Amino acid sequence: MTTIIIGAAMAVIALIGCVTIYLSIARADAGNEQMQNIAEAISEGAMAFIGREYRTLAIFAVIIASLLWYFLGAWTAVCYAIGATLSATAGFIGMRAATKGNVRTAAAAGTSLSGALKIAFRSGAVMGLAVVGLGLLGLTSLLYIGTGAIGLESIILSLFGFSFGASTIALFSRVGGGIYTKAADVGADIVGKVEQGIPEDDPRNPATIADNVGDNVGDIAGMGADLYSSYVGSMIAAMALGFVLTESHVFFPIALSTLGIIASLIGMLLVRANDEKTLQKALRNSFLSSVVMVLIGSWFLADLFFGASTFFWVVFTGLGAGVVIELATEYYTSAHFKPVQRLAKSCETGAATNIIEGLGLGFMSTAIPMLVLIAVAFTSYSLAGFYGIAIAAVAMLSTLGISLAIDAYGPVADNAGGIAEMAALPDEVRERTDALDAAGNMTAAIGKGFAIGSAGLTALAFFSAFATRAQLDVISLLNIEVLTGMFLGVLMPFIFTSLTMTAVSRAAFEMIEEVRRQFREMPGILKGETKPDYRRCVDISTVSALKQMVVPGLLIIIPPIIVGLALGVQALGGMIIGALGTAMMLGIALSNAGGAWDNAKKFIETGEHGGKGSEAHEAAVIGDTVGDPAKDTSGPSLNILIKLMSIVALTLLPLFL
Repeated sequence: MTTIIIGAAMAVIALIGCVTIYLSIARADAGNEQMQNIAEAISEGAMAFIGREYRTLAIFAVIIASLLWYFLGAWTAVCYAIGATLSATAGFIGMRAATKGNVRTAAAAGTSLSGALKIAFRSGAVMGLAVVGLGLLGLTSLLYIGTGAIGLESIILSLFGFSFGASTIALFSRVGGGIYTKAADVGADIVGKVEQGIPEDDPRNPATIADNVGDNVGDIAGMGADLYSSYVGSMIAAMALGFVLTESHVFFPIALSTLGIIASLIGMLLVRANDEKTLQKALRNSFLSSVVMVLIGSWFLADLFFGASTFFWVVFTGLGAGVVIELATEYYTSAHFKPVQRLAKSCETGAATNIIEGLGLGFMSTAIPMLVLIAVAFTSYSLAGFYGIAIAAVAMLSTLGISLAIDAYGPVADNAGGIAEMAALPDEVRERTDALDAAGNMTAAIGKGFAIGSAGLTALAFFSAFATRAQLDVISLLNIEVLTGMFLGVLMPFIFTSLTMTAVSRAAFEMIEEVRRQFREMPGILKGETKPDYRRCVDISTVSALKQMVVPGLLIIIPPIIVGLALGVQALGGMIIGALGTAMMLGIALSNAGGAWDNAKKFIETGEHGGKGSEAHEAAVIGDTVGDPAKDTSGPSLNILIKLMSIVALTLLPLFL
């Protein structure tokens, strides 16, 4: 129980830090009246969307919680409700901080780059600390109360419901937020940049406010909920596997995550940069410093809990995997390296060669992450069995506080640049926000790679717990039921990707028609004489996202239940493995291709290959538009498919046996 109390105390400290940082952001200078009006419009749009989304999800969550209560008992249902609530709360807190921090980052950029970085990073830090603080506090509180009320084994089994709730919110936040942001982004780019030739974030573009809103609901609230579900899920899977071993194995994941929060808080203090050259380095070094601190601390933790160094090496594999996946993602998506530079050069011969090159890049980028995860799974299993795989997942996510802070910083910097453009701030301000945005694009791309890598390892931990509890020693591919389940699992990521991509296309179609209508019927907009109807574009994105997110969500939840009931646990195990492998590959390819297309466009905009307005730039904009739903909707949403299918199978396992 000492480990639980220390973990809860550390979670409270993280939440106190979260509130303190949020208040410091709120006290910062918010700029002139025009900047504040723009920021208020972005904030209102974001809050309107998330309010409607959460009201819709509340109905859905109540139905699931009621069914869990009926079939599996009150504790599982209560844990589900708490997991869903805390996941939604973490996303909401992060988004509030982002919509406060964007305008203050733009205002600080008027003075210095370091001041702007400080505000933007602190805004992201609120998200990171909210996720780890609420995640660890929720788990430790339920463990403490539940152990006394129903016993340790029963509360651990009930905690599968906690992870189920967190993953449910993550699913709809990711899918709904992704559809919202890309409908607005694609509409703004195609009509504004391609057809009318006006700059990105130009205040004359009716979709520009919706585009900035989308950065918050998709890349902040959605990403936060996604990684929240991975964070708590990896710990729950490890505790479930550890219960069949010793009590030390149950509580070690809590201790490791507690150590990760301490390391993340220290790492956050190390972020400082005075110029563009040191910006990316400062962010990377803060993350690596936290990783090293966890690695050193895990040596002593392993000795304290087990009297041996075995689990130090397991932690080493998990942390190392996270670092390698992030570096591999940076290599394939950063303009500093040859893959994106070759992609930018391909734009000289048009959009077709750009798209072909980008697809090839995305497919090739799957190799390193998948080989790393294979190596981690093999090594950690060799060292400590299925429990070792789960601990490797916990280790990879232990520094989530700092890694999510760096990731969430990106959309804040992007919004700050948009506000600077719309408010017509001086050129030096826009140069500083552009530098922040460039680093933010890189951190966002790396964050997506880390998210899907951690999702894969977490899902593998879930599968290990599923196989252990279902007593599946062997899943034979010669069994026709297993083979059927596996092929259904392989199919699902493709159907899911199709639904999310076409959802963006349909929502973007409505947005494009609306923006064209406003330009056509209100010619004063392009002359700067008439204010666009921003609200109408925000409404289109909101309604489309909420309507289009339902079917993909049900696709993930319902088929595993049908397979489990109709074909049994072996077929369900085959289905999970089929979906896990396919979704991992597809998610990495889509996310990295989209990130590469985005940064190839920005590379050209620096003056390479003809610069802005050239034929190469026009081809790059088209490639970036194709990549938008790939990197911000379908690719990241596949993270949730991997985890949610596994946790549905694990939570409902008693019904299938």
